[in-house]
Amino acid sequence: MGLRTDARRAVKLVQNVVRSRSAQRRLARELAARPPLEPHRYRIGVYFADGKVNLYQLRQWYQPLARLAERHPVLILSRASGAALQLLEESPLPVAYVRRVADLEQVIHDQDLHLVFYVNQNAKNFQMMRYGRRWHVFINHGESDKMYMTTNQFKAYDYALIAGDAARTRLEKVLWDYDFDKRAIPIGRPQADHYLDGSPLPYTPDDREVVLYAPTWEGDRGAAAYGSIASHGVALVTSLLATGRHRVIYRPHPRSGVVDHEYGAANRAIIQAIGAANAADPTAQHVFDDGPALGWQLAAADVAIVDISAMVYDRLAAGRPLLVTRPVDPEAQIDTGGYLSACEWLDAADGEAMAARVDDVAHDEAALQRLGFWVERYFGDTTPGATTARFHAAVDHLMAEWERFAALHADDPEIEEHDAEGEVAERSDEIDVD
Repeated sequence: MGLRTDARRAVKLVQNVVRSRSAQRRLARELAARPPLEPHRYRIGVYFADGKVNLYQLRQWYQPLARLAERHPVLILSRASGAALQLLEESPLPVAYVRRVADLEQVIHDQDLHLVFYVNQNAKNFQMMRYGRRWHVFINHGESDKMYMTTNQFKAYDYALIAGDAARTRLEKVLWDYDFDKRAIPIGRPQADHYLDGSPLPYTPDDREVVLYAPTWEGDRGAAAYGSIASHGVALVTSLLATGRHRVIYRPHPRSGVVDHEYGAANRAIIQAIGAANAADPTAQHVFDDGPALGWQLAAADVAIVDISAMVYDRLAAGRPLLVTRPVDPEAQIDTGGYLSACEWLDAADGEAMAARVDDVAHDEAALQRLGFWVERYFGDTTPGATTARFHAAVDHLMAEWERFAALHADDPEIEEHDAEGEVAERSDEIDVD
């Protein structure tokens, strides 16, 4: 058994090396065909050390950052070849490939980065954070009540842009001797201002009530068994498809069924049912959504049904009716210190009962008032444009602080920022796999 395991690992290592070198060759050709970055243009860098599998963490910032770039030019710094290739293809912002520390230092030398944003806690963040005379700012890739949101790593950054009061309260419980008034700046959820952004809907709006069902995958252990496709989904969607009053947008997690065959079969059954319903009545225009873009679904739906996941908070930022499926696995851990302590639950039941519950929550004034309280607590003012204004104001403030400190230290001597130790470290980590 040990020999077979070692053999598989060896084969995988070779495959990774081949893929990495292939990606680097393609990336070199792509970069050679592009003009060099304009020197001393960019004031904000977005540092991304992950591979393309985690690009979702950066994608959700594309539109807010593109809008910000109209005020302060923004440059993405990508450390992995696969991610850089994908970014060059899809990002609305310019991209610099900085695989080596020497490449990173060249960009730092050529540009005037006042702020550096981080969307995750990758260990390689520290290779960027060693460079002073700029603000390092954690902007995260979502809002939730997960343990990830209370890590002491927040202290490593000069500042953190947080969503609102709930985030601050969550952090105050674990971060000792942290200046929240100065270093934790609430901005809301700028992404919510771009949920629609004028994009055409994949259906023609009419008098049907639009229901978004966006379940997560089945999870790989009982504590994280939040997925509802098998327990709720088939009966729920089948019932909604039959009413003639609803339009279903079904957006399952792409990993649905990777662990549990029955869960995958339930997912396929829902997709097939949507296809059959559209064939029987083309005006229904139900949607199976597996595209990369997330936003329009959250804003367009009259009511959303989601599992315990980041989707809870993405929809909460839209400020519209929301149901959370209650896990059927007794081992599933449910945080009761935040929104989930007072959310509208959808219990597994027969389809008609669940459809009735959806209708009730969509039009329940008391439920809407409770929702409004939690929207305000997590994201502050969600009036269109308000959170973007707070985001821009926070950046303007940090830029002004940079100028103030730059003036105070204008006569300081230059310092040597070359990271010789980083050069040694990168030679031991040459496989760039995404």
